[in-house]
Amino acid sequence: MTYKAEIPYGAYWSTPFARWQGSFANLHSIEFAAHVAKNELAKRNIDPKVFDYGALGFSVPQKHSFYGLPWLTGLVGAGQAGGPTLMQACATGVRTLLAAVQEIEVSLASTALVINCDRTSNGPHLYYPNPKGPGGTGVAEDWVMENFGCDPLGRHSMLQTAENVAKKHGIGTAEQHEVVLRREEQYRQALADGAAFLKRFMTLPFEVPAPNFRKTVGTLDGDEGINHSTAEGLAKLKPVMEGGTVTFGGQTHPADGNAGLVVTTAAKARELSRDPKIAVRLHGFGLARAALAYMPEATLPAAKQALAQAGKAIKDLAAIKTHNPFAINDLFFARETGADLKHMNNYGCSLVWGHPQAPMGTRAIIELIEELALRGGGWGLFTGCAAGDTAMAVVLEVGDA
Repeated sequence: MTYKAEIPYGAYWSTPFARWQGSFANLHSIEFAAHVAKNELAKRNIDPKVFDYGALGFSVPQKHSFYGLPWLTGLVGAGQAGGPTLMQACATGVRTLLAAVQEIEVSLASTALVINCDRTSNGPHLYYPNPKGPGGTGVAEDWVMENFGCDPLGRHSMLQTAENVAKKHGIGTAEQHEVVLRREEQYRQALADGAAFLKRFMTLPFEVPAPNFRKTVGTLDGDEGINHSTAEGLAKLKPVMEGGTVTFGGQTHPADGNAGLVVTTAAKARELSRDPKIAVRLHGFGLARAALAYMPEATLPAAKQALAQAGKAIKDLAAIKTHNPFAINDLFFARETGADLKHMNNYGCSLVWGHPQAPMGTRAIIELIEELALRGGGWGLFTGCAAGDTAMAVVLEVGDA
């Protein structure tokens, strides 16, 4: 199918992603996202007053995040726009995009601002009161660390889900490391010619603001904290879990950052586009859930659902992007679909540039659009897993307006 909503070509952006406890560690994620969005909209001559809807996604709470989307749009200068604040772990990028698309599909909105942000650094330490506890004591939680380490449904870590899939499908450490080297090689394409690919959607050098956003305290020339692996170095790494296959080199790292995009009607997309001759059309979405503790497998049924809605197959795609917190994700997906393992995730992916959770999918979708534009158009798929053994996917097309 073809949805009414489109993404105006070029009406999207991403910050660099910074490895946790790095340059963005002390920036309030929602205030930071609003600061970036306001600047990026101004660069594109997009008046914030055009928005009549918004969707904000994050997975790590920040102070006052109860106010969510209305707070963010107010900071951006779009105080007339309301909308939801959504949380679906690493699938939040697709979820917020779908929320905007649905609102336009049923004519409840015409132009939406979609922002996703997260700061895994300095995550909140929460205390849940319990007057009936021993001595009136409550329960504490380290939001980031404890949820990385334990799915409360099965009491297992996210790493365990990767090991379960590796064991089930016979995926070894050496194969995973080959994928890591290939993904880092692909990311270096984005850094070529002075990071020309990244500059298609990212302001570089990027000025890092102070926590009060009144001055600049540093600059980044690109993503911060990227690994530069070698075959020899990876071979020296031991699996993180005893008897397992996944090393620290075969998985991503937590990160901070934000990303945003505009969703609107086809007619309005021509007005807001960097190049009105190019259209970015949305054709299919998918949501799926794998068996308990098999999270990487969820990307497959989600992708199949999105492809079925779009009326396309893997062979019809010019580009594929995945959220790959583990190299295992790509190995599994390629085996099951016949997708070209070496040519998925051109120019970068979360395995390399990091895992700030909510904005990760938004950046991947932006990179998918730009890869297709460089190819002269075509169809593309993004699919990515999320906590709770779920996944979401989207199929889009870049073509002539």
